[in-house]
Amino acid sequence: MSLFDLTGKVAIVTGSSRGIGRAIAEQMAVQGAKVVISSRKAEACQEVVDAINGKHGNGTAIAVPANISSKEDLQRLVDETNRAFGKIDVLVCNAASNPYYGPMSGVTDEQFRKVLDNNVISNHWLIQMVAPQMIERKDGSIIIVSSIGGLRGSPTIGVYNVSKAADFQLARNLAVEFGPHNVRVNCIAPGLIKTDFARALWEDPERYKQSTQGAPLRRIGEPIEIAGAAVFLASAASTFMTGQAMVVDGGVTI
Repeated sequence: MSLFDLTGKVAIVTGSSRGIGRAIAEQMAVQGAKVVISSRKAEACQEVVDAINGKHGNGTAIAVPANISSKEDLQRLVDETNRAFGKIDVLVCNAASNPYYGPMSGVTDEQFRKVLDNNVISNHWLIQMVAPQMIERKDGSIIIVSSIGGLRGSPTIGVYNVSKAADFQLARNLAVEFGPHNVRVNCIAPGLIKTDFARALWEDPERYKQSTQGAPLRRIGEPIEIAGAAVFLASAASTFMTGQAMVVDGGVTI
């Protein structure tokens, strides 16, 4: 059996109607997993479900729309997944928000709280909802999609970077707590990826040039290039890895 085989596994992927989340869900389905597509808009989720089921058969994917800022929505996401598939083996906390672009001196309290709520606290909520069954089975993989922003300072996305640095520590701490139960928690730290979420950074030719001229690979990444890291962290290929931040950035941070 392939180390990357996910046959029989059930994965929730938040923010999976587009971009990195969609690519992760699609590639986990390729490896045999059942996947739960979740974002705020039901129509967008269903479009992804139809595409995955069209390739891999009905029942491979289901849609459970949820707003990550709502604890009730997240609990419903977990409950409906358990009802449909009977368990959750893999949790990918990918959804995030960044409502503010500029120096930290200009951010409002409301904007700062929203970033921390959506990018850190919602991950904590969802993990706490899913972890008990993983601990009981003594098997599970939790993946937080963070960012290389959490490793560096920035004049424009500092607030977002603070939240992503917190995600690294969330993974480290939960890895310590869950490790004795064979439940692993890791982060992926993407660099600049060609997604709608990062459009402001890669559509501007000057910003794109700044982002890529010092990068060893001389380009930005594609969503599917993050999906490979997620499949690795979800699968038997990474069973001795926990509490880590896997940097996938084209070499930018070196």
